[in-house]
Amino acid sequence: MPDSIVIIPTYNEKENIERMIRKVFTLPHDFHLLIIDDGSPDGTANIVKQLQQEYGDKLFIEERAGKQGLGTAYIHGFKWAIRHHYDFIFEMDADFSHNPDDLLRLRQACIDGADAAIGSRYIKGVNVVNWPMSRVLMSFFASVYVRFITGIDIQDSTAGFMCYKRKVLETLNLDKIKFVGYAFQIEMKYTSIKHGFKVTEVPIIFTDRTAGNSKMSKGIFKEAFFGVIQMKINSIFRKYPEG
Repeated sequence: MPDSIVIIPTYNEKENIERMIRKVFTLPHDFHLLIIDDGSPDGTANIVKQLQQEYGDKLFIEERAGKQGLGTAYIHGFKWAIRHHYDFIFEMDADFSHNPDDLLRLRQACIDGADAAIGSRYIKGVNVVNWPMSRVLMSFFASVYVRFITGIDIQDSTAGFMCYKRKVLETLNLDKIKFVGYAFQIEMKYTSIKHGFKVTEVPIIFTDRTAGNSKMSKGIFKEAFFGVIQMKINSIFRKYPEG
């Protein structure tokens, strides 16, 4: 039984999903892949199902009815991965903004002692390619804002490229993780740290997608801005038993 599963949420990713799946399966470690597809009208799920005939029990898909949000997709995937007893559980985008080769480095960071590893754009300067400066600044200062409000020492708190040890996800009450966009990523890191887990950052180079459309929206940023404040207030009245 391989120890690692990569969870990739998809919505209209037909331009990227086959290349991504094939790339992950060429890596020098036996990763499994779980695709969480939210009813992509472009046929993304059909592409995955066709590839299942080639890759057998290494490639899995969970289909959901319509767009339900990134956060709920990952929670769905986390619960699935826990039930199937994977030791290292990854989250990654389908669009190659995250380099699949870096999965090996995130896994190694957890082997070396981290409970969760972040593929960080900002731990060594700003390593973002092909983003407009306005979006780079918004993302960078979002993490500055999170550090100011929450006090956690994470340079890239909105990062969506992660490796969690199973015990982290088993300890967190995943049903209490309510945010769906940037705020979901922040909440997961914050809650992990509050439970006493060691969260480390691994420098990566983030490259904006070249195919397909971004799912970013103003609503996601609004959720993150106000959600961080609400999360901090709620944490004052919540107990976090150490994992």
